[in-house]
Amino acid sequence: MIKMQNVSKRFGDKLVLDDVNLEVPVGRIFGLLGPSGSGKTTIINILAKQIPACVGTSSVEAKPFEVGLMLDDDGLYERISVKHNLELFARIYGLDKTAAEQTLRGVGLFEERDKPVLKLSRGMKQRLALSRAIVHKPKVLFLDEPTANLDPNTARGIHGLILGLRERGTTVFLTTHNMQEAVNLCDEIALLYKGKIIESGTPEGVCQKYNSYKTIPDLESVFIRLTEQAAGGAV
Repeated sequence: MIKMQNVSKRFGDKLVLDDVNLEVPVGRIFGLLGPSGSGKTTIINILAKQIPACVGTSSVEAKPFEVGLMLDDDGLYERISVKHNLELFARIYGLDKTAAEQTLRGVGLFEERDKPVLKLSRGMKQRLALSRAIVHKPKVLFLDEPTANLDPNTARGIHGLILGLRERGTTVFLTTHNMQEAVNLCDEIALLYKGKIIESGTPEGVCQKYNSYKTIPDLESVFIRLTEQAAGGAV
């Protein structure tokens, strides 16, 4: 469903992606983990055809209107209501108001539908941004750190929505810097560091490889281990 082959990207003299290869099967949740500045958002922008790669190829087996996209910059219209925000995007996809209403019910925002967006909490804004990305029931959904800076309860609610989308057959590609989130959500993950994918596999497999205590390591500790191994010639 989603594929990148030997993709590199420069912005001026800075190499942001370095020979990236990845593949995501249909109906799976794929997590791309890495620290800030590692190139995660650049990969999403290339796959979503927002920017071109300098080298390599990428493909998404879906038509443009079958793709949903939720970036860190939510782009919501803050002075108009929740309902009007979503109805506007529903019309872009040729959908009627019913689609917007059903989606707001699904993300738990129907009771807030008449509020201007500027009066919503951060968690509600995240849910509205997600509803905009899924109102047209996309085959492929790209999510850039969908639970960043949310409290645990709100994050769990977003997780439930994402898992529900997978159950309906949506292929989900998300970025995160939270290993616990990856374990909770993802079928497969890849670790991105300084523009290179340095590890991939199931979340459980990666955790077991880098934590002998059988617990979920934080992402920083995994990257420290990888850096130490590289310095010692192990990888």
